[in-house]
Amino acid sequence: MQLNHYLNFQGQAEAAFNFYKSVFGGEFSSLSRYGEMPTEEGITLSEADKNKILHISLPINEFTELMASDTNDQFCAQTNTVFIPGNNHYISINLDASEQAEAQRLFDTLSVNGQIEMPLEKTFWGALHAAFSDQFGIHWMINCQLEEN
Repeated sequence: MQLNHYLNFQGQAEAAFNFYKSVFGGEFSSLSRYGEMPTEEGITLSEADKNKILHISLPINEFTELMASDTNDQFCAQTNTVFIPGNNHYISINLDASEQAEAQRLFDTLSVNGQIEMPLEKTFWGALHAAFSDQFGIHWMINCQLEEN
């Protein structure tokens, strides 16, 4: 298991991560944009939104990756969340395919009396993924990679 910091931005994720890359060095291990995701019914993205960062990852060392995405108003409306500076940070738990039961256990226990943004379910990027706040208001993500992305 690996714990990472996950940040949300309002359109500045790419600029922020280019800055972090200049500070920490290295190369992005992942970079995808909203325009690359499968079309979802009821979601229409502008050209500007399609270019925003869906997910970006910058390895800091062998134990830590800094991760982020840009918020999207339509997805925030679907999950009843609002971007407010200060709530733009998640603790991301990353597990591999052999740890699916642990991913489920962590989701089931950490989310008790919390608020679920996205239940633990298979995603288009080949992972079990969840996003939620625990009963103390701490934001968590669980990502259990099932397939190579």
